Amino acid sequence: MLEEHIKLPDGRRVDDFYTIRLRDFVVVAALTDEGKLVTVEHYRHGSRSVTQGLPSGFIDEGESPVAAARRELREEAGYEASEWSDLGRYVVDGNRGCGTEHVFLARGARRVGDPVHVDLAATTVHLVALERAVESMWYGDMRELACVAALALAVIRINADTVSAGRA
Repeated sequence: MLEEHIKLPDGRRVDDFYTIRLRDFVVVAALTDEGKLVTVEHYRHGSRSVTQGLPSGFIDEGESPVAAARRELREEAGYEASEWSDLGRYVVDGNRGCGTEHVFLARGARRVGDPVHVDLAATTVHLVALERAVESMWYGDMRELACVAALALAVIRINADTVSAGRA
């Protein structure tokens, strides 16, 4: 956390403004050819609970966001995907910073190996119907806002693609 002395656009000064600096990170909503979402279940200390989420992680120095997304999907879930869509980058907190989330939709996900367990606890991988994953957002099984936002963005893209395909 960093305490800053800032000057606002209107000229006012704020002498005790706190910014939280985190590295940029990726979140991946990965779908199999059967339409199942690849989710990961693991302990998250921020919520102090085991939660359902999406493959995610920090971007390493010199690594592109899409390369980090591919790596995280492989490391956390043991999956690779054939088609990648960039769903945007978003500052986690417009005032405090807290890192930038890069969101990706990966289609054609297929299992290529076992997850690499490098997090705080072992990860369990699940394939979940997309509708069920959306329900898990509403019922609180998915507690991380970054994952909820990524899933919502993926659903919006999937629905838009479906509508566009119906017009063709």
